[in-house]
Amino acid sequence: MKKILITGASSGIGLAIVKLLVAQGHEVWGTSRNLERIPKMPRCHPVRLDLVDRLSIEEAFNAALTEAGHFDVLINNAGAGHFGPAELLSMETVASQFQILVFGQIQLMQLALRHMQARGEGLIINVTSLASRLPVPFMAAYNAAKAALAAFTMSIQLELPDSRVCIVDLQPADISTEFNKSVINTSNTDQRYEEKIAKTWEIVERNMKKAPGPELVARHVLKLIDSAHAPPRITVGDVFQSKIAPLIFRFLPQRVRLWGLRRYYKL
Repeated sequence: MKKILITGASSGIGLAIVKLLVAQGHEVWGTSRNLERIPKMPRCHPVRLDLVDRLSIEEAFNAALTEAGHFDVLINNAGAGHFGPAELLSMETVASQFQILVFGQIQLMQLALRHMQARGEGLIINVTSLASRLPVPFMAAYNAAKAALAAFTMSIQLELPDSRVCIVDLQPADISTEFNKSVINTSNTDQRYEEKIAKTWEIVERNMKKAPGPELVARHVLKLIDSAHAPPRITVGDVFQSKIAPLIFRFLPQRVRLWGLRRYYKL
């Protein structure tokens, strides 16, 4: 039995992970801004945490740590999205995306690292996104934030080669959740973008409906927790998105990558 802290535990990938972990006998502290959204489950301890509030992050971590005694695993999973033209993004929107998807999660990672380094062991799983390598049009702030967290994760991996705290970058491709319903769409956009936005959103929605469920990610997380030597990065999703496309794009020049993505999204 391991003691695990996970953010974004009230829905989607986070909730699927919590359900599987408690079913396997692990003790889980799951965070959400609204504790009423976390279903009551044995061995699941709801923790109120708002990634927008730095003080809330520290207080929530310390309170959960006091209750748990120690954490074997931190899973940085909470997310938020914004859909609209990069040209028209307000700095407030960009800052909000980075606070939730980068700064708040780095703060949690640092808190957990200090605790785990002192114990001499631990596992941190940062749920980034395949969008960090294969960006989705009109989600520039989200793509950039996920890429930033992936780069920060790799930097720590470089700096701690001999540490017994293992850090993993978990990159989901499209996963069928209610995430799109929570994505904030920019209204009153420039007419130049209307047709492109409509086409892209249609493809995003279609892909989401065809994608595997969040239970797939949960099973991969369980494997990482049970693994003696977790890999530094894994991608999760259907075979084309998570394996074939990243491999192909890795060897293509940027001009061809852009051409391929534009064709994929019919831009």
